[in-house]
Amino acid sequence: MNAPDANVFELRQYTLHPGRRDDLIELFDREFIESQEATGMWIVGQFRDLDRPDRFVWVRGFRDTATRADALTGFYGGPVWKEHRDAANATMIDSDNVLLLRPVASWARFPRAQRARPGLLDRPTPTRLTAAVHNVDADAAGTTAERIRAALGDRLVACLVTEPAENTFPALPVRTGEHVLAWFATGEIDAPEHIAPEPVQTLRLESTARSQLR
Repeated sequence: MNAPDANVFELRQYTLHPGRRDDLIELFDREFIESQEATGMWIVGQFRDLDRPDRFVWVRGFRDTATRADALTGFYGGPVWKEHRDAANATMIDSDNVLLLRPVASWARFPRAQRARPGLLDRPTPTRLTAAVHNVDADAAGTTAERIRAALGDRLVACLVTEPAENTFPALPVRTGEHVLAWFATGEIDAPEHIAPEPVQTLRLESTARSQLR
């Protein structure tokens, strides 16, 4: 699935048992990329949180909320998840920290990948990104996003806001009762000052071997 087709995204942050992050990353990169994309979703990227050694962060995209339901039903009801879910779940303490998001504007989508995803035997040099989450009023999100875009320039990768539609796959909870703006940028950078509310979370991220976003 190409990035321009994706209009709904999940930002997923998993808290893992101490020392189990590399176990989950190895399993994820081997078993859970092509098998999820085969159902119609797009695995945007997978990351180590550099400040939280037991946190795994990843992003996936869907064409819309209806196809999200179909894709998730297909994957979680399919043979790959059934075979490996016990091993994956054994690494996790919590997997419910999930934001359901959409691009704030057409320019704000995750871009189409410029190169093929690294293969199973590839070991590319990890790259670093920064992401931040701000609480914003819905009517101010567009203006705030434009200010962030001007401040970060070409380093800005994507800028997303809360998707207000109902969670179409309630078996996987998402955070509710808040309206956020989340952006991703290349490299390690500080959140732009005086143009957005203080971020409630800043993430320093390092790409896994098979992350397409890098």
